[in-house]
Amino acid sequence: MGSRPSNKENRLNEREKFGRIALENGVFETKLTKKFARRKYFVKHDPRIIKAVIPGVITEIKVFAGKPVRQGDTLAVLEAMKMLNRILAPQDGIIKTIHVKTGEKVSKGQILIEIE
Repeated sequence: MGSRPSNKENRLNEREKFGRIALENGVFETKLTKKFARRKYFVKHDPRIIKAVIPGVITEIKVFAGKPVRQGDTLAVLEAMKMLNRILAPQDGIIKTIHVKTGEKVSKGQILIEIE
């Protein structure tokens, strides 16, 4: 018959399942789940990179690379669920790259336009 692990071995095995996590008010040791280990890490939003917020079709692109834009200018039009959604410039800048074409289907989170 096999031997059962001692209490000390059980405690060591339990510690191996724990990890450290840093929060606003300190560093804590806690049990980390598989779901936590597979999570997507937070990426700070860069306002110079314009992404599609919903899937749809680009019906119109109103800018070109090198064109200066002001905050609030319409960059493109995205049709989704029979609605036309204007994609506006979040800040002043110059169009660096346009990653899509008119008539192209885009998915949620896809990069559309970059501003310098």
